[in-house]
Amino acid sequence: MSIADRLLVAWYAPQLTLLTAALVPLSVVFRGAVALRRTLYRGGLLRSERLPVPIVVVGNLTVGGSGKTPLTIALAGALAKRGWRPGIVSRGYGGADGSPRAVESASAPDEVGDEPVLLARTGLPVWVGRNRPAAARALLAAHGECNVIIADDGLQHYALARTVEVAVVDASRGLGNGFMLPAGPLREPASRLDEVGAVVRLMSTPGSPPTRISARQSTMVFSGDSFVRIDAPAVVAAAASFRKGRVHALAGIGNPQRFFDHLRSLGIDATCHAFPDHYRFTPADLALPDATAILMTEKDAVKCVAFVDDRCWTLPVRAVVDASLVTLIEEKLRGFQTA
Repeated sequence: MSIADRLLVAWYAPQLTLLTAALVPLSVVFRGAVALRRTLYRGGLLRSERLPVPIVVVGNLTVGGSGKTPLTIALAGALAKRGWRPGIVSRGYGGADGSPRAVESASAPDEVGDEPVLLARTGLPVWVGRNRPAAARALLAAHGECNVIIADDGLQHYALARTVEVAVVDASRGLGNGFMLPAGPLREPASRLDEVGAVVRLMSTPGSPPTRISARQSTMVFSGDSFVRIDAPAVVAAAASFRKGRVHALAGIGNPQRFFDHLRSLGIDATCHAFPDHYRFTPADLALPDATAILMTEKDAVKCVAFVDDRCWTLPVRAVVDASLVTLIEEKLRGFQTA
């Protein structure tokens, strides 16, 4: 097991381990740096740019995936159904160029990042850039019809002023051991959840409906049980098609186990291969001669299109949210309009 894998396991242990305990002094320094940065923004010494449209920021406190991008897609779709005209901005993690640029559904993940390609498949305007305010300005310049922007994974990017913040928490992992980096998985203190407009908890209960917990808190679940052949997207297969044979599953996401558990809930017993988040797959990773089927997430599939074969399938999933979350966000957006 690599040091990164050992650290990840230690972060989500019920208490400090020898490894994480040794990192606590660095965690204290990191916490101080985070607090100083927030103070500088609040005091105006560092500037947060306000745009002429409301901004919805979707993010989390922990390192790694917790369902931010599926939630961004779900919120964008829900707001569009309610008459809003959303655009989406993202950093474009893994992209080669950090300058603002538009993303299309056929864009190369190596150039714009893997998650932005999934976002672009919604048909909504998507722009990426390391400088989020610049990306948002460019989006508005190109799409003057947009009247709300959703920032995917932008909770800690205070340079972009926001109307409402939505924090996602993976309920199966929680906040780990509660320590900040590098002794724990937190990028900001747990108390930061008290400040956001909404907290959404991703549940590991396929088939269960999302629920409202309180005025600010609700749950979401992932839904999806049909597979799409990566080299022939018109070909769809039910989960039952993969309950026999030698099935392999690959996942290079923040929490690969969630994907593997989802497959297991569908009755699929696969040999699982976990990779780091945003991993750049190569043909060698798919060299599994005994496999009758190779299953992967959509985020991974967009990086493998050039070298897959007819054994490779992806599982599209969508985030299902409680309607109260959309209503809460919409109230904040209307408040921006009347301010």
